[in-house]
Formats: sequence, structure tokens, C-alpha cells
Amino acid sequence: MPNPPVPPALLLRNDAGGIATLTLNAPASLNALSDAMLAALAAEFAALAADRRVRVVILQGAGRAFCAGHDLREMQAARSAPDKGAAYFAGLFARCSAVMQAIPALPQPVIASVHGIATAAGCQLAASCDLVVAADSARFGVNGVNIGLFCSTPMVALTRKIPPATAFEMLMTGEFLTAARAREVGLVNRTASEATLTEETLALARLIAGKLTAAVQIGKRAFHDQLGLPLTEAYALTGAVMQQNMLWRDTEEGIAAFLEKRPPDWPDCDDPTKT
Repeated sequence: MPNPPVPPALLLRNDAGGIATLTLNAPASLNALSDAMLAALAAEFAALAADRRVRVVILQGAGRAFCAGHDLREMQAARSAPDKGAAYFAGLFARCSAVMQAIPALPQPVIASVHGIATAAGCQLAASCDLVVAADSARFGVNGVNIGLFCSTPMVALTRKIPPATAFEMLMTGEFLTAARAREVGLVNRTASEATLTEETLALARLIAGKLTAAVQIGKRAFHDQLGLPLTEAYALTGAVMQQNMLWRDTEEGIAAFLEKRPPDWPDCDDPTKT
């Protein structure tokens, strides 16, 4: 008998020029965050955290949408299964929360490239990324309230990205933000036509990838660490980071190059403090 066809990978990865592009590859479910998709994302984020060749990560979706959130069919089946119930859902939301927290914890900046819809946990996924580039036809929503399931965990990422009043309105009404409105409130950094979304996202990724990698990574960590700290503590933390950064050999070269009006000579090395 012929072997059964091998199902396509749920998460695709392509590396080029220091940029890793991850593609959610379940277009039939609008790239829903099934148990298998969450496991694939968790594994890939763990691999990226240890990959010094990658400077920037792009996260995108295959098919008609970026991500429609949790897999409701899978959740409904689990709710009816006698061997699952409450423990399953506690684990599901814990696993999803861990994936969302892995994104800001990555050393590399992560750019969400959003087309179609980003809804519920899919909106949470976009909001958890460091930057968002959206097609001008994209829409963002935390619309679980429409089916009686309030988007409590997506609310965490959303309220750390946009004004609370806007987030509260989205959560309570289930209404969507257009890409233009999402950019106005700070959820989206840049917009592009659907035809140019991939190239616009790559352009931003290449711009960041061209900076001193160690400076970008120490800056990302400091950015997230200082959020929510009292003013005095935030300045103490970031002052210590700048002191460390200032003493690097490559920073000395960068300043000298700027003053001498020439490109910096930054060797491709893992340790910017090395002499």
C-alpha cells in the first residue's frame, strides 16, 4: 500500500540575510492557535532564542488571514470530552500565555506582518510582537464577547499596547479596528497595500538587521524591563544598561565613525566587548 501523504508543516521557517520568517501554515482554519500550532511556536521560539545568526524575526500567516485566534472546534471538542474539562483549559491558556511571553523575551525584535484578520488570540499574538506592519485592508479585534467568551488573556497584550479606553471598547463591543485606526492608537507601526506588505515588512526587518545586533538586543531587553517600573527605577536600570553599552568596543567604533562621517567597521562577532 502507498504511504499516506505527509501533512504540511504547521509552521514554516525561512532564513535569509539574518532574518527568520515564520509562517503560520494552517490556512483552512485561518491559522488558528490549535494545540499543535502553539507547540510548534513554542519550539521555534526556543530555537530562535539560541540562534545567534538571526537578527530579526518576522511572523506572518498563510492564506487569507494572519490568525483567527484559538481553535474553537478543538476547544469545543475538549469541553465535551470526559477526560479533559477544566484541567485541559487551564493548560491551554497557560501554554498560550507562555508562547505570548516568549516573544518579548526573545533577543531578536519580532515583527508581525498582518493581513486579513487578527482576532482574539490572533490579535494577542500581533500585539505581543515588538512591531506590527499591516496591510491597509487588515482588521484587528478581540471579539470573543460576541460568542460569550470574554478575551481576558488577549486583553493583557492589548492593554500594554494601546490606550486602555480603546482596548476596553474593543473588548466590550467585539468591534474591529481598521488598520488605519490601529495605527492611530499604536497597535500598528506601519501600513502597506496587500501587494507590498511582504516587501514593506522585509524593508523594516532589513533596516533593523543592519544595526549593531548586540545594541539592538540589549535595547530590546531594556525596553521591556523598564516598562511599568517607577520613574526612578526605570532610569536606574536604563542608566546601567547604557553604561554597559558605552564601554563596548563596537560602540566606540560606531561613535568614531559618526564623528568621522564614515560607515562603522563592525566585524561579525558575538561579543561586542571583545578587544
